[in-house]
Amino acid sequence: LALRAGNEKDDDQADTVGCCSLRVEHIQLHKEKDGKEYVVVFDFLGKDSIRYYNEVPVEKRVFKNLELFMENKRDSDDLFDRLNTQTLNEHLKDLMPGLTAKVFRTYNASITLQRQLDELTDPNASIPEKILAYNRANRAVAVLCNHQRAVPKGHSKSMEALKEKIQAKRDQIDEAEEDLREATKAAKRGSVKEKIAADKKKTALERLKEQLKKLELQETDRDENKTIALGTSKLNYLDPRISVAWCKKHGVPIEKIYNKTQRDKFRWAIDMATSEYVF
Repeated sequence: LALRAGNEKDDDQADTVGCCSLRVEHIQLHKEKDGKEYVVVFDFLGKDSIRYYNEVPVEKRVFKNLELFMENKRDSDDLFDRLNTQTLNEHLKDLMPGLTAKVFRTYNASITLQRQLDELTDPNASIPEKILAYNRANRAVAVLCNHQRAVPKGHSKSMEALKEKIQAKRDQIDEAEEDLREATKAAKRGSVKEKIAADKKKTALERLKEQLKKLELQETDRDENKTIALGTSKLNYLDPRISVAWCKKHGVPIEKIYNKTQRDKFRWAIDMATSEYVF
C-alpha cells in the first residue's frame, strides 16, 4: 500500500490521512468486487490534499478484522482507535532496532525502483532512451507513493514549443534526405571529391535523425510526467545507491539523474556504490 504512518496534523494544516489516522469513512469493504474476493477500497486525501484511491484484495482474516474494527462506529470515528504512530513505532522498534513505519514505505519505494530499472533498461539503448527508462521506473515509484501534482501551468506552452522543434527537425531531415539523394547520384558518376561530399551529407542526416529521436523522447517523457512529482521520491524515499549503480553500469552521466544539489546530498552514495550494487 505504501501508506504514510499518518501523523497528527496541526490545527493550521489541511486534514491529511495515513495508516494510523484512517477513519471508517475512508474505506469500503466488498466481499466480492470485479471478480476478486475480500476487496478493501481506500479513498481519502493524503499529504498535500492529494487523493489516494486503491482497491486491494486482502486475506479473509484481514477482511474480517476490518469488519470488526468498523462495528458500531460512525463514519467519522477512527478505524484503528487504539493505535497512533508513537505506539506503532515503539512496537516496531521492539521487533528490530531502527524499524519505523516509514521504513516500510522507503523499502517498498526502493525495491520498486530496482525491479523497474532491471525490467525497463535496455543495455544497448542510447543515453536518452536509458534516461526515459529511468524516469519511467521513477514514475512507478511516484505512483506507488501517491506523489501526484497538478499539471504545471506552462505545460501546454512548453509542449507546443517542443512540437514545433520536432516539426522543424523533420523538415530539416526531409531536405537532408533530398540533398543526400542528389549527392549519391553525383558520387556514382563523379570524382572522389563528390564521394566525400556524399559521405558528409550522410553523416549530417544521421546526426539530424539522432537529434529528432532525442526530441521525441523528451516529448514523451515530459508528457508522461506532467501529473507526477518525480523529485519527492528521488530525494526522500529512494536509496540513492540504486540510481548511482545504474548510472555506472549503463554509462549514464550521474548529472543526467541528479542535479548539483542532489549530487552534493548523495555524495556518500556516489563514492560508495559500484556498478555491481543491487538493492
